[in-house]
Amino acid sequence: MSIFALCDANNFYCSCERAFNPKLKNVPVVVLSNNDGCCIARSQEAKDLGIKMGDPWFKIASWAEAKGVRRFSSNYVLYGDMSRRLHNVLQRFSPRVEPYSIDEMFIDLDGIDGDLVEYCRDARTTIRRETKIPTCVGIGETKTKAKLANFLAKKRPEFDGVCDLRSPDDCARFYPTIPLDEVWGIGGASARKLAALGLLTVADLAAVNLQEARNLLTVTGARVVMELQGTSCLPLTLLAPQRKGLAVTRTFGEAVTDWDGMAQAISTYATRAAEKLRRHGLLATAMTVFIQTNRFKPDDYYGNATTFGIEPSQDTFSLIADALRGTRSIWRQGLRYWKAGVMLIDLIDATTAPAQFFPTRDPVESAKVMQAMDSLNQRFGRGCIRPAVAGVDRKWVAKADYLSKRYTTRLDEIMDVSA
Repeated sequence: MSIFALCDANNFYCSCERAFNPKLKNVPVVVLSNNDGCCIARSQEAKDLGIKMGDPWFKIASWAEAKGVRRFSSNYVLYGDMSRRLHNVLQRFSPRVEPYSIDEMFIDLDGIDGDLVEYCRDARTTIRRETKIPTCVGIGETKTKAKLANFLAKKRPEFDGVCDLRSPDDCARFYPTIPLDEVWGIGGASARKLAALGLLTVADLAAVNLQEARNLLTVTGARVVMELQGTSCLPLTLLAPQRKGLAVTRTFGEAVTDWDGMAQAISTYATRAAEKLRRHGLLATAMTVFIQTNRFKPDDYYGNATTFGIEPSQDTFSLIADALRGTRSIWRQGLRYWKAGVMLIDLIDATTAPAQFFPTRDPVESAKVMQAMDSLNQRFGRGCIRPAVAGVDRKWVAKADYLSKRYTTRLDEIMDVSA
């Protein structure tokens, strides 16, 4: 029988900030979205104050600061590296670990002897000691049950952070207490549909026969019911499926009104997209670029996008040229642009892509230059070396006025320790 555990970091972004700043302990903390816009992460203390996910910071800043709330700009470099560290610790407890999101990871416990609750408690303690990140762990014979167990581990103090939901008696006890919208795979619309039929809790859904579940929620719903009943339908996925597309989009820190500023932004986004392609070993064969003004001013709103095929590439300079050509075709002078983006689509594996007879750029020389750029940026920090067209004085860059240091990836931002 399969046995899964789900390790979920508590209030992950806020916990990352606290890991390097002990003064934040027991202090309400929020992390803001790009451009320091909305609250996207909240410590428990901030939640207790009534701060909601998505609250615009400018609306709550005065009273929140009066309550002692500390706010931080999103530090994705730090969060990504802390997620990697969490993953490395978990791999010492099981070689089969599937990252589900930046702060959630499934673990295969099949074949591990002994008390699994204590085993997971040991993993949780090790993570806290080595990364300073608090976690909760849920155990179940299916991924869906492990998710629910994790929910219980977070909400019920009696579990002390680790809940094992494999026992039928425990399922009978706790399923009726869990609302349907906490079930993995049941969205808001499905939950409302089921509620109209009198199905309000996990226990109600688990009691539905498979054919009825299929009729109500298609084959996906039938799988959810089977998972709730203890039949595993979702195996551990150790190899991520090949991406079909990727995007780099941003809201500007201040309005872009001239072509030079827009060219800088689009070139920067294309550069970042090319880095992602190379990291995943992919080539892009088509591209979409879009630009738009402030959507909250409908009288003056302008938004446009264009999609077009490109020569298969992961070369930064080729992708910049394509992106600028596409953007120029939809550019309107005299407007105040607030957002733009570059999306690469129809991605293919670079190792199996057919060779081009007459490539625009020499593939051998391109690979050397890209490798050199990536190595320098990895060693000295992203943006250490970039195409000149991406600009130097970039006033359009998204605001990050409350950004903490990148403690784990930049030598010049490492923590100072004094005796």
